[in-house]
Amino acid sequence: MNSAYEVIIRPIVSERAYDLMSEGKYTFEVAKSAGKEEIAAAVAKLFNVHVTKVNTLSVKPKSKRLRYQQKGKTRSWKKAIVTLAEGEQIEIFANQSAE
Repeated sequence: MNSAYEVIIRPIVSERAYDLMSEGKYTFEVAKSAGKEEIAAAVAKLFNVHVTKVNTLSVKPKSKRLRYQQKGKTRSWKKAIVTLAEGEQIEIFANQSAE
């Protein structure tokens, strides 16, 4: 990967992700080929924070029924849970509850 924008695809917005934010952990969808060091560097570059830990997991596809009883699957993707240094936060998420 060349760019930090190619590594970090989007933030994950869910109840569990918001609960983890209080512990300084932020959840992102990342490129499947990205490694932990690459993810940490991308988050540090994009948000100007210090990353202390990165946990990754591959989300498996789920079976779905399409129209006319055809069967299909959702796509597989990779999730990263990034832990920031004590007292740091990502500003994009900080003001969401205030609105």
